[in-house]
Amino acid sequence: MSLVYSEEQQLLADTAAEFLLAKSPVAAQRALRDAGAAEGFDAALWREMAAMGWSAIPFPEALGGLAFGCKGLGAVFEQIGRNLSASPLLSSVVLGGAVIELAGSAAQQAEWMAALIGGDRRIALAVDESPRHDPAAITLRAAANADGYLLDGSKTFVADGLGADAYVVAARSAGRAGERTGISLFLVPADAPGLRVSPMRTLDSRNHAVLVLEGVQLGAGALLGTAGAGFEVLDAALDRGRVCLAAELLGASQALLDMTVEYLKTRVQFDVSIGSFQALQHRAAWCHVHQELARSAVMAGLAAMDDPALDAAARARLASLAKWKAGDAAHRISREAVQMHGGMGVTDELDVGLLLKRIRVAQASLGDGDFHVQRYGELATAED
Repeated sequence: MSLVYSEEQQLLADTAAEFLLAKSPVAAQRALRDAGAAEGFDAALWREMAAMGWSAIPFPEALGGLAFGCKGLGAVFEQIGRNLSASPLLSSVVLGGAVIELAGSAAQQAEWMAALIGGDRRIALAVDESPRHDPAAITLRAAANADGYLLDGSKTFVADGLGADAYVVAARSAGRAGERTGISLFLVPADAPGLRVSPMRTLDSRNHAVLVLEGVQLGAGALLGTAGAGFEVLDAALDRGRVCLAAELLGASQALLDMTVEYLKTRVQFDVSIGSFQALQHRAAWCHVHQELARSAVMAGLAAMDDPALDAAARARLASLAKWKAGDAAHRISREAVQMHGGMGVTDELDVGLLLKRIRVAQASLGDGDFHVQRYGELATAED
């Protein structure tokens, strides 16, 4: 398992860095926030990303993809994190697209894959029903009837939910909350009668939504995969998303670390740069160590998603390790960045504050540190 990017992956990272710095720097995210853009991203920029092939990276060639793997995606997401670039790449391609790839029928794949890869349509994954991520705790009910399935319940924290063309909704068709069996996945059109979508305000000013489903009737063709056996597919898709989000966190914390080191070199007190103070040198070195540990964990997680020799449990452990350590390092580095910049570190004028807010939301998304520590422990115990 390689913990570094290949030559081709590094070239992709360099291309993404150049493109995003020119087209979607941190200033662009600030402008989107100030404009109150409902979708939270620039639609024209998203089409450019799709035209560059980023949306095709994870999918097999048989479905119109590039088969470049999660490490290829990681190279892009790291640069997305550095620049705070908003796009539906995670929600529509990595998460929604993965479910269509893994569980969709030939007809469903024919209807959606080309549109997702081309950036013409968007899917959002609706899993969580409370502030804490827990895919097994689903209570939204899917009752089978003569016409298909009737869905009732609500979802929260749906990333890029506003303006999506459809939603992959995880629902319980059998069993009780907390059980992994009995979970089914459904493709719900955005215009389905009984579906209400409303905006959800988050710290990072991104596009998040709340979904309320009241008597949403779906035909049998809306089911993705096998009824009651959707958890395995859902978990696999979520792990792809977790490692990509970990790569984004890695990029964001690296940007903060670079900003902070530069500030230590240029900020003068008592006629010397504050970077000459031993206490601050130690704290900066401490941040660097955690960042490098996070990089190793993230690269291992990305590589695991592409390794067919690993079983699902091994991939899940490395995905949780990557998400936990990237979030842990980002938390430490963002805290130190604010403290070393002083009071101005949390002002809106500095990029530090915007990166801090995105990091806090990304830490909680798809499982916070507590969730992934517990999950890793359960997986390791089960293997023993």
